[in-house]
Amino acid sequence: MLATSATAGTHAAAPATDPALLLNVVVLVPAYNEESSIGATLDGLMLQTRPADRIVVIPNGCTDGTAREARKYPVTVMELPRLEHRKSEALNTAWSEFADNADVVICLDADTVLPPNAIEAWAKEFSTEEGALLGGSSSKFTMQDPGFLSRLQKAEFATWTDVALRRGSTSVLAGTGCAINNGVLRQIAARDDRVGPWVYTSQVEDFELTYRIRELGYVCQVSPEVRAYTDSMKTIKALWGQRMKWQVGTVEDLLQLGINRLTLRDWGQQLMGLLSVFLKLLWMAVIIASLVLGVFQFVLFWWLVPILFVALDIKRALRIPHYDWKDIVLAASFFPQEVFMWLRSGWIMASWWAVLATKITRRRVDRWEAQYTAEEIN
Repeated sequence: MLATSATAGTHAAAPATDPALLLNVVVLVPAYNEESSIGATLDGLMLQTRPADRIVVIPNGCTDGTAREARKYPVTVMELPRLEHRKSEALNTAWSEFADNADVVICLDADTVLPPNAIEAWAKEFSTEEGALLGGSSSKFTMQDPGFLSRLQKAEFATWTDVALRRGSTSVLAGTGCAINNGVLRQIAARDDRVGPWVYTSQVEDFELTYRIRELGYVCQVSPEVRAYTDSMKTIKALWGQRMKWQVGTVEDLLQLGINRLTLRDWGQQLMGLLSVFLKLLWMAVIIASLVLGVFQFVLFWWLVPILFVALDIKRALRIPHYDWKDIVLAASFFPQEVFMWLRSGWIMASWWAVLATKITRRRVDRWEAQYTAEEIN
């Protein structure tokens, strides 16, 4: 067993009666050009109250100093060339060589920092009696960037986290930071449609993997104890590229998986999204038509709708981790959140159109490459 931090002695000296300490925990950190952030990610792993038994950093196709920075730490660095199947192939390659015999596998993006309690909390979740049915546990990820666009994303993810915690389940174990029962990963890797736990036909490998875990009868949850701090998209172009990858990939997977008890909620979210697009367009059409025909009349009652939205946004803002007065003002301003909603409607509509175009032309856009390009340009 490879000790991966200066605090490994604390791990070894701890009482062996604690079931969480008997688990073998391996952390996989795929990385693509993360020279500026990999240090903070590994610093976070070095400070864990319960250190990992092995940390594997997987720089794949990097053109910067990601691997060089990672080698400054007591971790395993598995440097790979640019892979055809990107993150999924990097994870499968490292998993098959270093993590196959682990009890718990933690997947962590190279721009994400875990607080010191993370590995210990995850290990305890899997070592309880209920943990026998736990397939995976996602972190409550958030951003701390003070930028305007980042605050909107932070509010969005805070709402997602609250909903998932109330439900007690999630349909996506976010690869940003999550822990997975490795016995379940071995079962999934044995399927005929893949060469490891992560499939190559999906552009949202996290969603597909979570579905397969749930299909085996295991629970996937958002951890009530583990938070992760990650980067946000800094520009509209980068955000659009990210969300088109997520949305197109999800729609493609749902069309392949069909409608069943495991996908029903996700189909409902897609239908609600499309309905929202339709209602927004209908509202615009009615307003424009009434203005053109000269029959437009302002009704004072209409103010109640935006006031209600503002009240809900402020309530949600008060649930944002580490919120400050700027988050509250942003929520109370109405228009920033409304613009973000229009953006969301935009990528929902564009993604369905893109999927339809792919079905007709048989030409599939590499959404990973599109996202990388959008981030690099900006």
